[in-house]
Amino acid sequence: MPHTNARVVVTRQLPIQVEERMAALFHVAFNTADKAFTTQQLIEAAQNCDVLVSTITDNLDADVINQLGDRVRMIAQFGNGVDNVDVNAAAARNITVTNTPSVLTDDTADMTMALILAVPRRLVEGSQVLLKDGSWPGWSPNWMLGRRLSGKKLGIVGMGRIGTAVARRAKAFGLNIHYYSRSKRPESLEDELGATYWDNLEEMLAEVDIVTLHTPSTKATRHLINRDNIGRMKPDAFLVNLARPNLIDEDALIKAIQSDQISGAALDVFEHHKPINPELLELARANKVVLTAHMGSATLESRIEMGETVLVNIRTFLDGHQPPHRVLPDQKG
Repeated sequence: MPHTNARVVVTRQLPIQVEERMAALFHVAFNTADKAFTTQQLIEAAQNCDVLVSTITDNLDADVINQLGDRVRMIAQFGNGVDNVDVNAAAARNITVTNTPSVLTDDTADMTMALILAVPRRLVEGSQVLLKDGSWPGWSPNWMLGRRLSGKKLGIVGMGRIGTAVARRAKAFGLNIHYYSRSKRPESLEDELGATYWDNLEEMLAEVDIVTLHTPSTKATRHLINRDNIGRMKPDAFLVNLARPNLIDEDALIKAIQSDQISGAALDVFEHHKPINPELLELARANKVVLTAHMGSATLESRIEMGETVLVNIRTFLDGHQPPHRVLPDQKG
């Protein structure tokens, strides 16, 4: 039976397993087309609902939140990040915001490791060679030489759940683990990973061979990797980002790669994505950069787990309790 008389609106198509569970529990209005609502469609859809299940493609800024129906009591984000939601504006209207953390850790760490391999081993470039005419050009001693991972120093910026999962995988590939984080991790974890803590980001960047970003998006971390910090990296270093697009000054990164200041990058998120910066695309065509289409958590398993987390948040809230994954004002993920 549906859970009370609560009405739920879902803004995007979710995996069928999630939609079936949701329909069994609540009175739900689904988006039958896998296309993001326009702002007006979003406002109209939320005029007569108690819970809005949003995704990162929904712009829920203060103006939109203030036009949601008076009945809306909860925004249950299907996603870890809530950069698209003005949590403060929601709180001002007594609307609870939740997200789906923790379930993306392993999939994002796997994808990070794939990109850490892809750039120095020139995997995308090598596959494209075969696609040109379907033939292998033949072996030669100096052809398609990449760089060995074992023995290289990996610098992890942000040693939370995902950063730690990346470190465990990277250690298995023989990488030496270095990390910069707001706080030093327990000695037992450092011993397990053979990890070296740096309390100075600039000094770590100058020392490591590969940098991977796993830190939240905040005012303090915007353009954390800027022109000056990129300038501190080694000329043969690589940068990997599956976290948040605005952690990197993309224009500065492009200039650095164009001038061979660093060797390259692998990006799953982009500061300029509508459209993607044409200079970045040109670097990808020149095999200086690997670009993937925001695929960090794109597995069926993670999407189903995200849906289950949304359901837990909604049910807990409708039962009159604090949902386990509430996002508080000024503490966006």
